[in-house]
Amino acid sequence: MSGDGQSVSTEAGGEHVGFWTRAAYGFGSVAYGVKDNGFNYFLLFFYSQVLGAPASLTGTVIFVALIFDAISDPIVGQVSDRLHSPWGRRHPLMYASAIPVAVTFYLLWNPPAGLSGGDLIPYLLIVAILLRLAVTVYEIPSTALVSEISEDYEERTALLSYRYFFQWCGGLTIGFIMYWVLLRPTETVANGFFNVEGYAAYGLIGAVMILASILVSAFGTHHLIPGLNDPPPKRNLSLARTLRELLETLSNRSFLAIFATTIILGVGAALAAALNLYFNNYFWELTPQQVAVIVLAGLGSTPMAFVLARWAGRVWEKKTAAIGIAALAFFIAPLPIILRLIGWFPGNESPVLFPLLLGIVVFDLALVIAAQILIASMVADIPEDSEIKTGRRSEGTFFAAQMFARKAVSGLGVLLAGVVLDIADFPRDAGTSPDLDSANHLAEVYVPTILAVYVVGLIALSFYRIRKEDHLRNLELLRERRSGHSLD
Repeated sequence: MSGDGQSVSTEAGGEHVGFWTRAAYGFGSVAYGVKDNGFNYFLLFFYSQVLGAPASLTGTVIFVALIFDAISDPIVGQVSDRLHSPWGRRHPLMYASAIPVAVTFYLLWNPPAGLSGGDLIPYLLIVAILLRLAVTVYEIPSTALVSEISEDYEERTALLSYRYFFQWCGGLTIGFIMYWVLLRPTETVANGFFNVEGYAAYGLIGAVMILASILVSAFGTHHLIPGLNDPPPKRNLSLARTLRELLETLSNRSFLAIFATTIILGVGAALAAALNLYFNNYFWELTPQQVAVIVLAGLGSTPMAFVLARWAGRVWEKKTAAIGIAALAFFIAPLPIILRLIGWFPGNESPVLFPLLLGIVVFDLALVIAAQILIASMVADIPEDSEIKTGRRSEGTFFAAQMFARKAVSGLGVLLAGVVLDIADFPRDAGTSPDLDSANHLAEVYVPTILAVYVVGLIALSFYRIRKEDHLRNLELLRERRSGHSLD
């Protein structure tokens, strides 16, 4: 690998990557964190409760948008793996996506003033599709860099620790701004959650953060281009051969385990995120400012997760660490709701409620982020395993498929959230304030649903097979196959 003095070889055959390169690579995920914050926490509520679009139809439209990802994700992944340019395979796509991602994010939260209710659905569909496509063009090549920057088993966990650190910091920061500054009551809006102008400002601030994140990351990793892997030789590929190679690549057993896990656990996470505002507003009866404090405190979860993931990845195999940490996180997350339903948790009038919720959320979020880091690091070890079997480097293809899974879950999760709201017969008219009985009934439907999803996801993760010794063996076999040519 070439560089500017920021990397040195390690015994494992990978690279110790310098701080600024790690930081630049990680900072690019602020864009994804901001986008995710909007899709997961505010989008369903904004279009259904605030603007009056039907909840189930809104969730369905968000889900339908992911169908277009089924086309765009593998195409972008293939392009990213095979692109020939003076700036390598990844960076031209990263640069090209910056403005489209920012602009479409802004438009999502600033629909035309003349639209309301069901009339918003076509607009939401078009903008959501364009935003997803633009995110695909950026996130796939950007994330795929991790498998090229270093071959080292533990260094990849370190790189992805930075990436998830910045992703969550970006999402939590804009979330705090939203709750603390933007969702304020006005003379005409008594409940700050229904402040339309706040959502419009959220779109502008998020767009600026996204643009800065992508450009800083692209420029900050630009110096690595000469040392990254070369694309395969140009060749004419028929559609049949392309599909055959794609299926051959994605049939890797460990990848299939990760892919299924990402979809299943992601559906649960997206379901929880989509209903988070409902529970904060109606079940716990928190103010936007109290939620802002919880979001701000969540920034403390990111360094905890950063340390926990790197420590656990050194002490145990990545799979063992990921399953253990995720299981604990999934047990803790719905526990306050369960205890409230059986009468063992403080009431909403209790002064103990808020600090108790605050502590639980911060600890649980640290566990969730640490598990995400470890799972992503497991994906980064798959390209070498696949290359042994197929003879092709396919980082972009693997991360494209995982990207599809990650984005699909936001659509599936929101769709499931709409179904849960309908099963619970939760009032959804714009401006409506449901009573506590409605919120309790929503909780009774939500808890068994979320727990069932999490259990199935952990079972899927258990089928991952690549251990550290397997990874080192793969690296050695590839070096022998390349006749002594090293990536160092």
